[in-house]
Amino acid sequence: MADTARTISRAEPKIHKSASEVIESADFKRLVSLRWTVSMVLLVLLFVTYYGYILLIPYAPDFMRAKIGEVTTNAIPIGVGVIIVAFVLTAFYVVWANKSYDPEVERLKNQLRK
Repeated sequence: MADTARTISRAEPKIHKSASEVIESADFKRLVSLRWTVSMVLLVLLFVTYYGYILLIPYAPDFMRAKIGEVTTNAIPIGVGVIIVAFVLTAFYVVWANKSYDPEVERLKNQLRK
C-alpha cells in the first residue's frame, strides 16, 4: 500500500518533451549518475571478492590447503562463498533496478513527445 501511495504521489502530469530536453534534464543526469554509482560499487565489491580469492591461492597457499575435516580444504567453502556473494550482488542489482531504476526510466520515457 505504501508503494502505491508513493507511486501516486510521484505521478506527474504528462509533460511532453523532445529527446534532447529529456537527456539534458537534471532528472535524467541524476538517474544516469545513480546507475553508474550503484554499478561501480557492486563491480568493486565483486572484483574484491573474486580477486581476493584468486590472490589467496598464491599468497596464502598454506591457509588455502588447510583441511576442514578429512578431505575438504579451506579453498572449497571460500570458493562457494565467492559464488554466493556474486549471486547476492546480482540479486541486489535486480531488485534495485526493478524497484527504483525502471520506474524512473518509464517516467522519463513518458515525458517524450509522441
